[in-house]
Amino acid sequence: MVEKFKCIAPLLGAELLRVELVLVVPSLTLWLPDVYSGQFRHCSGFWVRLNKIAESNSVGMTAGGAIFQRLKTLGVDYVFANSGTDFPPIIEGLAEAMASDADVPTAVAVGHEHAAMGMAHGYFLISGLPQAVMLHTNVGLANGAIGAINAACEHIPLMLLSGRTPTTESGRFGARTVPIGWGQEMRDQTALIREACKWDCELRVPEQIFELLDRGHAIASSTPKGPVYISLPREVLCEAVDANRATANPQFSPALSAPAPRDIEAAANLLANSKRPLIIAQRGARDDLSFDAFSEMVHKWGIPVCTWWATSLAISTEHECHIGADPRPWLQSADVVLVLNSLAPWWPDRHPLNPSATIINMGPDPIFSKHPVRNFRSDLSIAGELEISIPQLANAMDARLPANNFAGERRIEIEAKSRALRDDLRKSALAPRSTITKAFVSAVLSDVLENVDSSVFSELGAMLGTLKRTKRNSWFQEPHSGGLGWSFPCAVGASLADPERLCVAVMGDGSYIFSNPVACHQICESLSVPVLAIVLNNEGWGAVRQSVTQLYPDGLAAKLNRMPLTSLSPSPNFTMVAAASRAFAKSVDDPSALRDVLEKAVETAMVEKRQAFVEVRIGSE
Repeated sequence: MVEKFKCIAPLLGAELLRVELVLVVPSLTLWLPDVYSGQFRHCSGFWVRLNKIAESNSVGMTAGGAIFQRLKTLGVDYVFANSGTDFPPIIEGLAEAMASDADVPTAVAVGHEHAAMGMAHGYFLISGLPQAVMLHTNVGLANGAIGAINAACEHIPLMLLSGRTPTTESGRFGARTVPIGWGQEMRDQTALIREACKWDCELRVPEQIFELLDRGHAIASSTPKGPVYISLPREVLCEAVDANRATANPQFSPALSAPAPRDIEAAANLLANSKRPLIIAQRGARDDLSFDAFSEMVHKWGIPVCTWWATSLAISTEHECHIGADPRPWLQSADVVLVLNSLAPWWPDRHPLNPSATIINMGPDPIFSKHPVRNFRSDLSIAGELEISIPQLANAMDARLPANNFAGERRIEIEAKSRALRDDLRKSALAPRSTITKAFVSAVLSDVLENVDSSVFSELGAMLGTLKRTKRNSWFQEPHSGGLGWSFPCAVGASLADPERLCVAVMGDGSYIFSNPVACHQICESLSVPVLAIVLNNEGWGAVRQSVTQLYPDGLAAKLNRMPLTSLSPSPNFTMVAAASRAFAKSVDDPSALRDVLEKAVETAMVEKRQAFVEVRIGSE
């Protein structure tokens, strides 16, 4: 006997339910309906099937199924995911959305979480749009932690989401079903990445999925930008929500900081009246207008710009005011120093500062408040996005034209030194050698990319200056956080953001290993992403060896041919790793052969639209 009832579920705020009762005994006892759809539950002598239906003015979907549609509404194009047992409601919801032709981000299954994080990082660098990464509970989150640290260090906004093992062991739809549900439980899963994220939250009731995604996206995109994290318990993802809310307008907008006008005026006065100004820029603005305004401003005023340890391009390497990466000759005599979004603008032990200089720090977080120790002086701190601050400063400087009597003379001096520096770098890099050096690779690559719209992602690889870079977004270097394995997946994400741009990842052999190359090559083939990856193979941790010799130049370790804990010999045959995913793959150790190999690799990527890989066997610098 089957009877149908309509009843009010008090715990759901009088939401309408349809309940089918299949009687197995003649008795009927008091029963409170469950709140999960599609379950059978035994209750005091009868079996109950519960089918939650929506109210008359809404359409039903699960919280897990709402995520992709909501992310698309927020402007997310890609969700880079490494799925797990917490994903069934998300995958089922995505399948339902695709079946109904709903507008959702492209879902990309990535073979390793670190690669997924790097792809989201690179996509933002080119597009300016934060993307989403979805990982599997605590283990996936742990693998993605390095990517979160890198993103935080570079103020990269992204939405990081991971499942959370169910807290219930039975009796609820989505409860634990396999031993992994017990094995992955943590008291504080978010602790794995909390320090790297601006904001974190756990979804506790299904209807909050919309607000939390909206809020997270807005916080990630607010000054200073950075990653955010949302934890998603599986049982909650299985519960129903109102589908109409998935495409409603976002409830929050990002808050972008702009500098106080008085601070801009003060900085302009200091620079305009300076005899020996200096700008140190590790990061550039993220729009063409500001990039061009900065270039024009320093030209008009004859201000030298140093790119010490730059992670993005603030000025063309060919600009007459670009003085390279060494601030020492300029810093000790500068009377005003503008530090442009630079975490560590100089090396305190090696770059003496004029003690009477006035120091201006300008950037999204000019004193880098999240870093416990950063004691570079800041006499004037100007907070704001560089896309806002730089044009305002340029306009304020224009109001003070004509330039003072020092500007013209400075420009002539700076231009001569800038040209001489570039000539010396190139001459030294191309000097005849029996082995290949990083500088030689950089110079040859510079020639090969001369007329190519490209972005180079260097991770202990190519050398800025020896490698000519003139356009915004044409150069990125590994974050100062040092989470290795960044450049390869970052280039893959950047290529997705702009398929017509050639994205080149140049890295050491250690960095290539850290990038999880099998996962990166596989995703390149899967998505037909024509990235060019170049590995400079010296069979060791060159950066570690260099650090040891800097601290102990006369130590025993520096005198050894094979320094302890720095060797990666014997080297794997990296070309076979790339060839396994049908990449163009070549290895070269002859300096005279490098140009032809790089030209063929570029042609493969640009014309055939196929990934290319070049291993360069390098000697000591």
